[in-house]
Amino acid sequence: MKKDIFTLVGGFLSAMLLFLGSIDVSFDWFTQTSIDAFVILLAAAVALGLNLYAIWRNTFVSKEAQLQKKALQAKGLIKK
Repeated sequence: MKKDIFTLVGGFLSAMLLFLGSIDVSFDWFTQTSIDAFVILLAAAVALGLNLYAIWRNTFVSKEAQLQKKALQAKGLIKK
């Protein structure tokens, strides 16, 4: 699903490029290459964000998670 969203963003930006070109508005930096690079950057940023959240969520960083870790250790379900 994430790939589909990034494809849609790239398609939208490409359509915007064509629209702006049809009304004679152009920017030197707004090319198909820059659109492709932006979509790749966006995909990488989302993947990084999801991975950082997963690491934070699964390593007992938050106060709630630390309490949960202590409870699991008390029951002997995880090692100290």
